[in-house]
Amino acid sequence: MPSSAPEALRRARPALLLYLGVRALCLAVLFLWSSLAGRDARVLLAERWDSLWYVRVVEHGYDFTLTAPDGRVLSDMAFFPLLPWLERGVSALTPLGPPDAGLLVSAVAGPLAAWGIFRLVAELHGERPALFTVALWAALPVGIVQSMAYSESLFVALAAWALYATVRGNWLAAGVLASLAGLTRPVGLAVAAAVWVTALTLWRREGAPRGRMALGMALAPLGAAGYILWVGARTGSLLGYLDVQAEWGNGFDGGLAFARFAGGLLAGPGFLGGVGLLAGVALVIWLYAKGVAQRQHLALLVYCGIVVVLALGASGYFGSKPRLLLPAFPLLIPPALALARARPATARAVIGGAAAVAAVYGAFWLNGSGPP
Repeated sequence: MPSSAPEALRRARPALLLYLGVRALCLAVLFLWSSLAGRDARVLLAERWDSLWYVRVVEHGYDFTLTAPDGRVLSDMAFFPLLPWLERGVSALTPLGPPDAGLLVSAVAGPLAAWGIFRLVAELHGERPALFTVALWAALPVGIVQSMAYSESLFVALAAWALYATVRGNWLAAGVLASLAGLTRPVGLAVAAAVWVTALTLWRREGAPRGRMALGMALAPLGAAGYILWVGARTGSLLGYLDVQAEWGNGFDGGLAFARFAGGLLAGPGFLGGVGLLAGVALVIWLYAKGVAQRQHLALLVYCGIVVVLALGASGYFGSKPRLLLPAFPLLIPPALALARARPATARAVIGGAAAVAAVYGAFWLNGSGPP
């Protein structure tokens, strides 16, 4: 592996250029589609759904609530603080308002995430599979979220580099990055768990740097745990964060509500949608099992397993599940390994086809229901 940052960046350049090319294609199709539909693509990217809630945190602090038509009181404390902190900082240093600051954060975080994924997979499997993992992540059907003023790109950047630091045994960096990931999304606890489990499996080895490992383990959960405890103090309940999420209709029931939702589709006019949904879930489970069979690094299996369980086991926002699975990039390693062994023409056709589908679907989706 390269020993210096400039050399590492040079080695990652093809993957980064491929990532930027796919994202540019998706944005070009989105802007063309939106123009033909009489809509503003920038508004779709920066000023709808969760993006507006992050802006409210910037403008009001954690004091904004909204009463839903059914009487539920929705609080902005459901949204973790790192992205709005960065939006506030960018807005203070540039002429950009918070929504466009959010777009800038994602525009920077996306390539950083791609670079982190490349370094991590290259460390474990080599540079060719790493390139295809980055390409597949860029070309996911809901990959347009990577370019929105959402926290996904920021989270994946922090998670990928935290996992890379864990694999390399850089425990201080792993702990700090995991803590920052925990300030970005609640699933940041999956990164902390990966740090903890990996460290514990190495703890008894002769020569293990137990002091640095203990420091990394101590730091890793601080971001998520600190914010959750702060929300608890604000609401006057230790479980206050869960109460806030419950008002939003979010919870965890192990997938029972999701199963009922899929069953309702299969039993009604949405049969084909239900079949597609079950096929998607089966694919996710199969890819994870494939990673286990291929003996992926324990840190990746722990992290990805928790991300998948939380995404599929959540009891609400069923349309959000593809977006919630965006951080589960280790699922893409098995197909990336297959593409690395395939003929170049086959690999190019698969990546090109996936990019085209992502561009068209992303434009259609964002101009329609979009990511709730």
